[in-house]
Amino acid sequence: MVYFETQRLVFRDWNEQDLYEFRIMNKDTMVMKYFNKTLTEEETDRFYNIIQDEFKNFGYGLYAVETKHNNDFIGFIGFHLANFKSEFTPCIEIGWRLKYEAWGKGFATEGAKACLKYGLETLELNKVYSFTSKINIESENVMKKIGMIKVMEFEHPNIIEGSPLRKHVLYSIDLNK
Repeated sequence: MVYFETQRLVFRDWNEQDLYEFRIMNKDTMVMKYFNKTLTEEETDRFYNIIQDEFKNFGYGLYAVETKHNNDFIGFIGFHLANFKSEFTPCIEIGWRLKYEAWGKGFATEGAKACLKYGLETLELNKVYSFTSKINIESENVMKKIGMIKVMEFEHPNIIEGSPLRKHVLYSIDLNK
């Protein structure tokens, strides 16, 4: 099923070929440089199952994204229930992860803007959050470009103390404004 489109991107359900590409993407050290580590195939499969469960349980999720010009799967952009222990969770997070070859082309910004519009108009979401490691300037810039406002900085509880990835920035947007 196709959920929505932009000028250059299609947001759709995942398929088995995507899972193969997703496994490769999650092993890429450049794609995963702001995460604790790359993911094994088993870890990617578990994450894929979580994505599928969120679509079933909540009616939203991390959409498979492909380019219109060649129908290539380039990653995901969409919504996820963040439920780790924090003062702002549980919350609906907008997030993205794209193949390294898709970086620097404006896909994350274009896709995230479209997701927020879909979230407001179709899913009737009110408030959406996004967070990333403080050193991930690229993702923080996307958050700013899509109209999100910085709320605070926090120590991510799922990242080991002393890691340069532990300090995070939190952004939010009120979709009703």
